[in-house]
Amino acid sequence: MNVRPIPGASVGGRSRGRNRRLALIAGGMLLAVTACGGGGSGSDGKAGADGKGATTAAESKQSEAVVTIAPKTGAKGVDTSGALKVSAAKGKLTEVTVKDAKGRKIDGTISADGAGWTPATHLAGSTAYQVHAVAKDSAGRTAAEDSSFTTLSPQNTFIGNFTPEDGSTVGVGMPFSVNFTRGITKPDDVEKAIKITTVPAVEVEGHWFGNDRLDFRPEKYWKAGTKVTVEMNLDGVEGRKGVYGKQSKTVSFTIGRDQVSVVDAKKHTMKVTQEGKVVRTIPVTTGKQGYATWNGQMVMSEKFTVTRMNGDTVGYDGEYDIKDVPHAIRLTNSGTFVHGNYWGGDAFGNYNASHGCIGLRDVRGGYDSSVAAAWFFNHSMVGDVVVVKNSTDPTVDPSNGLNGWNIPWAEWKK
Repeated sequence: MNVRPIPGASVGGRSRGRNRRLALIAGGMLLAVTACGGGGSGSDGKAGADGKGATTAAESKQSEAVVTIAPKTGAKGVDTSGALKVSAAKGKLTEVTVKDAKGRKIDGTISADGAGWTPATHLAGSTAYQVHAVAKDSAGRTAAEDSSFTTLSPQNTFIGNFTPEDGSTVGVGMPFSVNFTRGITKPDDVEKAIKITTVPAVEVEGHWFGNDRLDFRPEKYWKAGTKVTVEMNLDGVEGRKGVYGKQSKTVSFTIGRDQVSVVDAKKHTMKVTQEGKVVRTIPVTTGKQGYATWNGQMVMSEKFTVTRMNGDTVGYDGEYDIKDVPHAIRLTNSGTFVHGNYWGGDAFGNYNASHGCIGLRDVRGGYDSSVAAAWFFNHSMVGDVVVVKNSTDPTVDPSNGLNGWNIPWAEWKK
């Protein structure tokens, strides 16, 4: 009879088919693994010929430059001079920024070899500062460092009282004079903290009188119209051990017209010049024998419409006490004035009769604007110069008033 063969072979066939499916699945998994491995190159796993995605060892290295800032972050009570230092090792500094909380910067200079940075000035007291510094190594890779610190709060301080006043217009002989409230034992540091600029530009130098006064002037009288600006950056400068400035101020003043008056003690005259031309010759009387007027260049420092003059205040006990001297202009601290005189009789232009002052004819009360003293007073300003010659007295001490013009320029600059 016809019968179908026993399907044993078909059983084996189903087994082979299942194995083929497993093989295909395994092959697919292998392909997926190969794709995730970034194949397409050789078995060494290196990047393809286009070089994309390659990272060299040099590119992954950090900069070798090391930036060091002193003081370290968080430091308090930092000294205002000498404590701030920035340096670089295995590289060169390319940028250093130091500023306070208000954004005011401290200028400085990077050394020629790039190894260090030095501040151009001292720091202010009781002030927080931030420092940012950047350096590059030989491969051009940068490294940066930051620090923040606070300076000391001084227990002992000083300021400078100055003349002329901010915004004033003064004569061609006016120095910028500063009297300090404490004796200064570090004059170079203090003088460096006062910067003077002028328009037009002219060399201005400082000169110390003792340890508490510093005057600045050019070699010759100022030119009329000169604009002078003074930056007094004394805040934080150590003027003497443990004593710090607490003043930061800018002062500006203008030089007015050029007026210089020359007194001849022998001829008993005063020639008033403006812009180098004589505008008036005035009869005067100067110091009599034993009370001669100082010779030299003297600068007007104060003007009084009327003032009292008492000989007791200048060592001339009982010599005089005049309560209403009109049109008085101070020339020295010791009491030399050019002033109106209503008691001098015919001395003006004829002989010397004063106790050292320069007297001009006037009236009691000074009400008459036509007299010589009134005219001179009204045509003079603080900072104008009066030069006395041919007196029997020595040249006035340069520190006696604002009279540093009597010091030669070479000596002034020492």
